[in-house]
Amino acid sequence: MATDDSFHYQIEYTERPPSEVRDSLGSKVTTIRCHGRLVAKHRDQVEEIFKHTAFHGPIYIDLDDVSYVDSAGLGSLVRLKFSAMKQEGVSVKFVNIAPRVMQLLRITNLLDWFSS
Repeated sequence: MATDDSFHYQIEYTERPPSEVRDSLGSKVTTIRCHGRLVAKHRDQVEEIFKHTAFHGPIYIDLDDVSYVDSAGLGSLVRLKFSAMKQEGVSVKFVNIAPRVMQLLRITNLLDWFSS
């Protein structure tokens, strides 16, 4: 886990095996692995994810290495999912949610929405 006050992400592209393609979104999967602290000073960085990259198909936002999320960071994740929902042929699911982030999502009643 990141121990400083930084935030960064990595984008990975993979192919789902034909047996796992059950929807019209296709076989390409984009995984965005987030690292560090998602706080107010990093929210613009999160929101840039969809501004500079054209995505198609399923997108997984991996929050396993996110150590902390404040209200501004949570807001940026909500806006990220809403911006993806506006794009045709794109679905976003948050996966591998770190325990501390999971607790925040439960408190705010957003866990089911983030996981769907």
